[in-house]
Amino acid sequence: MKKLVALFILIGMACLPIQAQDPALVTPDDSIKSLLNRLLPTVNPEVKAHMNLEFYTSAAAYFTNGDFDEAAFKINRVRMELLGSFSKEFNWHFRQSFNKYSNPHALDNLSSSIEYAYVNWKPTEKFNLTVGKQFVSMGGYEYYLNSNKIREFSEFNDYVAAYQAGVSATFNFSPTQELVLQVTNLRNGKDEDTYVYGRPEGIAKAKIPVISTLNWNGLFADKSVHLRYAASWGQQAKSKNILYLTAANVYEKGPVVAYLDVMYSRQGLDAMGIISDLQGPVVQTPTTAMNTEYLSFIADFDYRFHPNWNAYIKGAYETAGVYKTNGLFEKGLYRTTWNIQGCVEFFPMANSELMIFAHLLHKEHKLTERARALGAVSSDTQRISFGLVYTIPVF
Repeated sequence: MKKLVALFILIGMACLPIQAQDPALVTPDDSIKSLLNRLLPTVNPEVKAHMNLEFYTSAAAYFTNGDFDEAAFKINRVRMELLGSFSKEFNWHFRQSFNKYSNPHALDNLSSSIEYAYVNWKPTEKFNLTVGKQFVSMGGYEYYLNSNKIREFSEFNDYVAAYQAGVSATFNFSPTQELVLQVTNLRNGKDEDTYVYGRPEGIAKAKIPVISTLNWNGLFADKSVHLRYAASWGQQAKSKNILYLTAANVYEKGPVVAYLDVMYSRQGLDAMGIISDLQGPVVQTPTTAMNTEYLSFIADFDYRFHPNWNAYIKGAYETAGVYKTNGLFEKGLYRTTWNIQGCVEFFPMANSELMIFAHLLHKEHKLTERARALGAVSSDTQRISFGLVYTIPVF
């Protein structure tokens, strides 16, 4: 563990100059004209408000261990966002997903469907302060990338609670270097809503359930190399803490985008719930696992071989284990996962967010004897999907 932490510290002294938040679908600075500008071209182009609608739908065939299960149409994502500014120093961002539950969380008193609700203050070119519900500023390129560009996340990023209420400060040391300091809630709701089987018996709750993040971002080699590294630490319960060490190594030049993400987490309480979910019928009184750790390697290669065509291959290798024996959970490895993807994307219109894709997915889980002793079962899954993604800049 000490060697792993030291490795992250030595590597992680740089990353991207862009603020570490899931970017807007389309910003007012993009060259894409909004629907309002198209209908009313004489409207003042300096309007300080912008609205986007995102639509993502697909038809997919699902397989288990190579056997066909079903095929169905799906509305994968519908989101709306509003962003703008009310002065040179202040801007705001609101985004809501219509594919999430709308019940309000107990801790932040906000609907779980709302991803962004923050105000940003930028008094100088080198400093800005963000307050409200925002993206937790972890490293990793897949984690940071706008989700409408992701057909299937790694399990690590799929289970991270990425949107939390809090405050962050960004220091821009140069056009290619920035440091982000952030403190947000560790969770949105109560412990029983956060962990698969609630907080284990005998574990006292945390009185200040927050997570602190230090994030370095930088550009190198004439801005073709992006590095995005972060360390996050928070208290889940009394004497139970969580640690994230996350890193992105990105090469982007011309038609090529390639990245390698390394994501690691130690969790006093199993926040991801992957190991806790391995308990089968043989366990009469299941409980949330403690002292879990997760490690993921995510590699991707994108090639824009034509102005209207893009293709990529992507793979992820992930492990789930326990670093200290607790209850039914012995120390050791419990599961490994391979996630292999291939995708071809077609952009029928230049300067547009309209995209049509064909995507293949193969996901393979391998259980160890420790997991099988809990009654866990494993199956490989495959998916063939065809879909459409369109982000509409309304005004």
